[in-house]
Amino acid sequence: MSIPVCNPIAFLIGTFLVCSGTAFSQGVQPAMTTSQPLAWTMQTSGTTASLRGIYSVDGKIAWASGTEGTVLRTTDGGAHWTKCSTPPDAQALDFRGVQAWDGAKALVMASGPGDKSKIFKTDDGCKTWTLIFKNPDAPDGFFDGFFADWSDEGGTPLWIGSLLGDPVHGSFRVFDTRDSGASWKQRESPDLALKGTELAAFAASNSLFPGNEDNDHMAQIFASGGKGGSIVWIEKSPEHTWSKIPVPIASGTDSAGIFSIASHSESVPYRGTIAQRITIIAVGGDYQKPGESAQTAAWSLDKGLHWTASTKLPHGYRSAVAYSAEQQAWITAGTNGSDISQDDGKTWQPLDDGNWNALSLPFVVGPKGRIGRLAPAGTK
Repeated sequence: MSIPVCNPIAFLIGTFLVCSGTAFSQGVQPAMTTSQPLAWTMQTSGTTASLRGIYSVDGKIAWASGTEGTVLRTTDGGAHWTKCSTPPDAQALDFRGVQAWDGAKALVMASGPGDKSKIFKTDDGCKTWTLIFKNPDAPDGFFDGFFADWSDEGGTPLWIGSLLGDPVHGSFRVFDTRDSGASWKQRESPDLALKGTELAAFAASNSLFPGNEDNDHMAQIFASGGKGGSIVWIEKSPEHTWSKIPVPIASGTDSAGIFSIASHSESVPYRGTIAQRITIIAVGGDYQKPGESAQTAAWSLDKGLHWTASTKLPHGYRSAVAYSAEQQAWITAGTNGSDISQDDGKTWQPLDDGNWNALSLPFVVGPKGRIGRLAPAGTK
């Protein structure tokens, strides 16, 4: 779904995994230790394009993307951002998503109606680009988000990935590749049909359909919104059936719903053994009401099957959320600012009042070439 200021796709989630096989209580909370005030240190992007995509490889290498076919790259933590060559015939495209392996290999996704939805790749540090997938449903369809799970086999980086698109003929579009984008296959499942419900996905920050981090313990998930409600879609394998779970995020209009989901897993002591605790956060709201804080964040601890609204909410609509391992805190951002949570999304505190679109920590991006890096307050 196209939105004025908003924008990787299967997201793997789980619940508590106890090494000894003992069930892990949802009431156990790990200590959050971040105490030093944080702020966004502004960086010079060298562009006035609206930046809608960001991907940090390791905090030093990062890629950003946006309107007018814009792609940027840094290899020094953002001290210098370099504008890449524009992919073929992409001067008018809106790059809402970017994924990368290193400073040479990257993918960008253009979101737009019909033939304006495409994916390009570069293998030479963005000197040249190759079109690897274009919307097969044109003039219908709209790419909303994608992910690439990279691996280094035999010294050659390879990836598998998936892509989420708006409904076509009443059914969400999900495409998969298992050969680094050489071929794509559409998933065929009657469960992806809307059955008369008015739902769509928001191409806000390329984080409605995040990549798999644990194939053994997590299932695929994506999120949607609209008049029909805020919904997470969870795939059951190997049956390839999908469940639709309501989430207490604002909905009921074409401009409201879930705009971003993210997870964080950590090992914690439990009854003399080690358990894995996985938290999932969903954020959103109504992008046409950026200052409205009601129903803008929720959290889950049971594979996304049940959700609880945050008790102290972000101070406005939010289009992106991510976990900072370095700061041991969650960050969420949107068009009227950003917020931080140190208790796994239960409560949020304002971080700033800037205009932002997307997160890949430690970076945040927004309109008019805005790029910030999360750092202790006062850092230059």
